[in-house]
Amino acid sequence: MDHWNLADGGVVELPDGRRVRGTGLRRPRGDVPPPDFAVYLRGRDPAVPGREYRWVRWRDFRLPDSTEQALAALREAHTRAEVERVEIACGGGAGRTGTALSVLAIMSGVAPDDAVAWVRAHYHRRAVETRAQRRWIAEVAASLDGGDVR
Repeated sequence: MDHWNLADGGVVELPDGRRVRGTGLRRPRGDVPPPDFAVYLRGRDPAVPGREYRWVRWRDFRLPDSTEQALAALREAHTRAEVERVEIACGGGAGRTGTALSVLAIMSGVAPDDAVAWVRAHYHRRAVETRAQRRWIAEVAASLDGGDVR
């Protein structure tokens, strides 16, 4: 399977070398190839035909309905990004996607206190849109502390 090209829109290379593409489902895909696996962070299942994905119920400007489900999907995305094209997407591609990418950054070695700034510098300047999302990242990071997050 192929890896993402860094020139493809929204592709972020994590500190551990894995590449993940962040995007919004409302954005046109253009010439960017489809992912091998995706995590969709939406209030409703986007029901994307012909694509392997995990849907995490996560409404706009909110937190995931289930942290456990979100972490399971993000762990799978992190693992699969080593050898596959993995995409993380919400509606617009900034808040929920940036929050998820912050967790992936922590799984890849970014210090929890630096994760939001790292994602804003490497992905989208408005990534992680709410205080609650920032607090959730900190809570998730604390739950990952001491555990095998890779």
